[in-house]
Amino acid sequence: MPASRNESARATQPYIPGIGEKIAAELSKRIMVLDGAMGTMIQRHRLEEKDFRGEEFQDHPKNLKGNNDLLCLTQPSIISQIHKDYLNAGADLIETNTFNGTRIAQSDYGTAHLTYRINKTAAGLAKKACQEVEEATGVARYVVGAIGPTNRTLSISPSVTNPEYRNVTFDELVEAYEEQTRGLIDGGADILMVETIFDTANAKAALFAIDQLFASKYQPVPVFVSGTIVDKSGRTLSGQTTEAFMISVTHARPMCLGLNCALGAVEMRPFIAAVAKATEAFVICYPNAGLPNAMGGYDETPETMASHIKSFAEDGFLNIVGGCCGSTPAHIKAIVQAVANIKPRVPPTNLYEDTLLLSGLEPMKINSLTNFVNIGERCNVTGSKKFKDLIMAGKYEDALTVAKQQVEMGAQIIDINMDEGMLNGAAAMTKFLNLIASEPDISRVPLCIDSSNFNVIVAGLKCAQGKCVVNSISLKEGEHDFIAKATLIRRFGAAVVVMAFDETGQATSTENKVAVCTRSYRILIDRVGFNPNDILFDPNILTIATGIEEHNNYAVNFVEALKIIKRTLPGARVSGGLSNLSFSFRQMSEIREAMHSVFLYHAIKAGLDMSIVNAGNLPVYSQISESLLVLCEDVIFNRHSEATEKLLEFAQSVQKGVKKTAVADEWRSSSVEERLEHSLIKGIDKHINEDTEEAVQDTKKFPRALNVIEGPLMKGMSVVGDLFGSGKMFLPQVIKSARVMKKAVAVLIPYMEKEKQALLPEGERHSLSESYLGTVLLATVKGDVHDIGKNIVGVVLGCNNYRVIDLGVMTPCEKIISTALVEKADIIGLSGLITPSLDEMVYVAKQMEKLKLSTPLLIGGATTSKKHTAVKIAPHYSHPVIHVLDASKSAVVVSRLLDKNSFKDFIEDIKEEYNEERENYYDTLKEKAYFSLEESRRKSLMLSWSSYTPVRPNTLGVTGFLNYDLERIIPYIDWKPFFDVWQLRGKYPNRGYPKIFNDQEVGAEAKKLYEEAQAMLKKIAKEGLLVAHGVVGLFPARSRGDDIVVLSEDSGSSTGVLYGLRQQAVKDSGAPEPCLCLSDFIAPESCGTTDYIGMFAVSAGFGTKELCDKLEIENDMYNVIMVKALADRLAEAFAEELHERVRRELWGYSKNEALDAKDLHRLQYQGIRPACGYPSQPDHTENLTLWKLMDVENRTGMTLTEGLAMYPAASVSGLYIAHPSSTYFAVGKLQQDQIADYAQRKNMSVEVVEKWLSSCLAYDSE
Repeated sequence: MPASRNESARATQPYIPGIGEKIAAELSKRIMVLDGAMGTMIQRHRLEEKDFRGEEFQDHPKNLKGNNDLLCLTQPSIISQIHKDYLNAGADLIETNTFNGTRIAQSDYGTAHLTYRINKTAAGLAKKACQEVEEATGVARYVVGAIGPTNRTLSISPSVTNPEYRNVTFDELVEAYEEQTRGLIDGGADILMVETIFDTANAKAALFAIDQLFASKYQPVPVFVSGTIVDKSGRTLSGQTTEAFMISVTHARPMCLGLNCALGAVEMRPFIAAVAKATEAFVICYPNAGLPNAMGGYDETPETMASHIKSFAEDGFLNIVGGCCGSTPAHIKAIVQAVANIKPRVPPTNLYEDTLLLSGLEPMKINSLTNFVNIGERCNVTGSKKFKDLIMAGKYEDALTVAKQQVEMGAQIIDINMDEGMLNGAAAMTKFLNLIASEPDISRVPLCIDSSNFNVIVAGLKCAQGKCVVNSISLKEGEHDFIAKATLIRRFGAAVVVMAFDETGQATSTENKVAVCTRSYRILIDRVGFNPNDILFDPNILTIATGIEEHNNYAVNFVEALKIIKRTLPGARVSGGLSNLSFSFRQMSEIREAMHSVFLYHAIKAGLDMSIVNAGNLPVYSQISESLLVLCEDVIFNRHSEATEKLLEFAQSVQKGVKKTAVADEWRSSSVEERLEHSLIKGIDKHINEDTEEAVQDTKKFPRALNVIEGPLMKGMSVVGDLFGSGKMFLPQVIKSARVMKKAVAVLIPYMEKEKQALLPEGERHSLSESYLGTVLLATVKGDVHDIGKNIVGVVLGCNNYRVIDLGVMTPCEKIISTALVEKADIIGLSGLITPSLDEMVYVAKQMEKLKLSTPLLIGGATTSKKHTAVKIAPHYSHPVIHVLDASKSAVVVSRLLDKNSFKDFIEDIKEEYNEERENYYDTLKEKAYFSLEESRRKSLMLSWSSYTPVRPNTLGVTGFLNYDLERIIPYIDWKPFFDVWQLRGKYPNRGYPKIFNDQEVGAEAKKLYEEAQAMLKKIAKEGLLVAHGVVGLFPARSRGDDIVVLSEDSGSSTGVLYGLRQQAVKDSGAPEPCLCLSDFIAPESCGTTDYIGMFAVSAGFGTKELCDKLEIENDMYNVIMVKALADRLAEAFAEELHERVRRELWGYSKNEALDAKDLHRLQYQGIRPACGYPSQPDHTENLTLWKLMDVENRTGMTLTEGLAMYPAASVSGLYIAHPSSTYFAVGKLQQDQIADYAQRKNMSVEVVEKWLSSCLAYDSE
């Protein structure tokens, strides 16, 4: 049922509950009078410190003089008499003595704990005075609970040098105002008045608190709101114009709205006149008694002030009038007489019947007479690379220039979006909006707070003093969630964008769009109480020209839905995010901008009110070339089946760097592999069947049909992915390539069936008509309804002969996992467009780990990234987690995961790449958060020691290994670091040893170097040119806090302490990761179990100096480098081989271990081998303890230099820890509290510890 115009009127009319009806009836008859200044009258009593203290607070530690509100407790008779004086002067309403009655203001006097009592007592005093005078006169009198602005401000920084800083938060203000309000109502206040508003954000916090109380605990009472214009500019202290201020608070539907303080009546006249014209509420006005004189006093006489106010009344400005600073009972008596026979103002109705009111520092009105509204899109980390880079680099003030440019280029509203997986969105939104508040050129326009994470939206709303737009909410999580969010948005006083999503997903057809929007509209109006004018619908501008037929009508559906919405949902407006429309042609700005301009031209004619656009980058519709205009309109209106293909051809013709071949079919003379790759890359299916047939018949090149897929076909798809990722290929081309792939696979399927049949026993052969390469389960995670990208992935994978199970949108974790198990999925793919989806993906990964799944997990979607996947998701799942950039890459990644021959190497490369991503992220993190040492210790790893029995080493004590056999060590060499020394690095998939030999660029050189290294190794081993010595110590041990106490085998007494450092950095607020320390892996003293610790020191560097000196004399610097590099490799190999012997023999906790060298290099053994001076214990001084406990120097000849470097240089030392849960980790940056504690435990000065740990300090030690 369409809404009526009355719904808009009801939503804007003042709210007049309870006693308000009686007051409203009186206001329709006469102008009522408010009392005058409380402070002025208190000053006349010339009270001293002892008077403010009274009997109760004689021993209070702070001075109390000036705390007028406290007089309600210490001098109640004075306050009561002032109330009576004003009532006897004719005041109808008196304010409570609570102007500073919040715990924030009271904290200056050390009386915050008295806040509720002060307010309740103050209201009680005023109530009693009213009752006494009412009984004596027969005229009803009312108590107005005064709620002042506090002495802090949400919109202005108290620091000139730090504009983002605030000395109070919205939540602190809400809590303070709620406490004050409870006291006032409990004490008997009839009305609440938020007054003397110099910062509208503070007032919004007060109104928020009041509405929250009315919704939960208290019967509503009338609310008055009074702002303060500080000078003749007509603005509040925080910069808003009078009208902008009014718009910002009108959501509270105050019974009375007006101005007070700062100005005398003469100066206030134009501003109160503006208020009277612009509100449907009653108008209240209580100016000062003129402007203050040189001594701070007020000279305007009662008669003069009354005469000015009389003119206000005669001109129809007033419903309630009173006095502020400098006014007295005499002033009020004169005002009562002056307005006694003047008719009150009659509030207008339906003032803004068809108008969306917004505000920044200035007002904005959007109605039928308003042109199309541009919402600036560039302050969006998902839409502007420049803005994102600035924000991610912490250059917020530079990012302000982006916002300023948007306003200068015509944006009437600024969209702010901080949805980036690696960004703390709420903190970033708060910081940026606080900075915007200090820039009048930007903050003059309304804000659009844009996020898919509602917590980020709330954070933004807490910073905005104006009336902004929230983008967005929807029904996707059901009505309960929708109503809760909408109610909160209304309480903040914002307009709202509603997306056309519901519980079933994203509306794509015209009918669904209209149905979802209509349902949302009725809920907002009927159940939340939204003003229809504050509702904006986004019926989803979806991507067209994707190459998928069902997408072709998306633009038409939007325009048709827009028309119906505008016709059937009065007051509501329609917006849209424009960038989605042309995503198929990303990085082709000429095409994209033309499509946007054409679409807007027609959508605006159909009734589109606003859109998020880059205002400066839209070509004028009439100036688009005729050929491109026709192509764009054909695609947008889906005029014919060839529209996408024609626009694609045009895009290719104007694309930079595209060379046209002189002979179209020249590629046909290439090898069959090259022809297959070319067909895929170009999307040509003309010859694909014959070329595939030719390839499969060449059994020398392709022994199995699957090899054709894994070889040239997958190589072609990989190129397609690279081209699409770099913007050199468009989405329709990717789909074409996938369809060519499908045709090729269809040719190969019979061959693959035949090969599979041949491998089965005779009796088990059966029809394999559906010969899939594997099963991939796809799902858009819970909370997200976007699925277009996922659907494209499904098409690509289906064309590559994978069985695709698509669970659709809003898929709960439980369904994803249970379906994967039932369907025996080989791979699970998670998709999401909005940032909350990233948290859900983390949750799915955790659940998969908890259930001990091993299925590879793919991550994709617009907000996902390799960095986020590496840092936030992968650490929670011990099996492959891989970010897939886009649909074009999906088949390549799936193929490598399901290829048994390449799986291990592929995963190793991914692990290495993601480890680098994590390290880079944490190393470059600008604003790190840290736990205190106490908090870190509370978050230590808690292992179950009662269920763990440590293995007693077979050989306790110290064992030496002199003149160790190099031939025994050589097989354990890890060659990758060797090639790194020579700066030889292969490109994927030829990274690492021995794959580097296949690399086109460095393979030959690497092979030659390797052969020369082998020759040198043989010579070294044969002639004994290098000598290896080592020592191992295995001892009883227990942990004590962060330290490991090494014990004597005989007596059990301490022989030494290994001091530990604990992680303090907050890595992921959403993940309960422990703060690790090496001591966590050793049984604590408290459990009574004896554990064990191992340590070692090895060197393969004896003889290195002599050999290198000889080579230097011969000027053979090449072999000098070779010898040193090989000595380093031998030392590491010695450590690896000896560790294996420890695990299997000397300690024996992994007797049955059977790992090859490659597995050892991948750390697949039980336990860890951390080194002192490295990430798990970055303090080099701990090596002194190792040298002492194992008598290293005497046993091996290895020494420590003054700087604690080992000599010979080709040496390795460290600890052995055996616990199965032990893991390598990096301690990271450390706070001062831990450094001080560590220094005390080690009996070292803080300065010395800071020197050794200088690279680990999270603070400046200078």
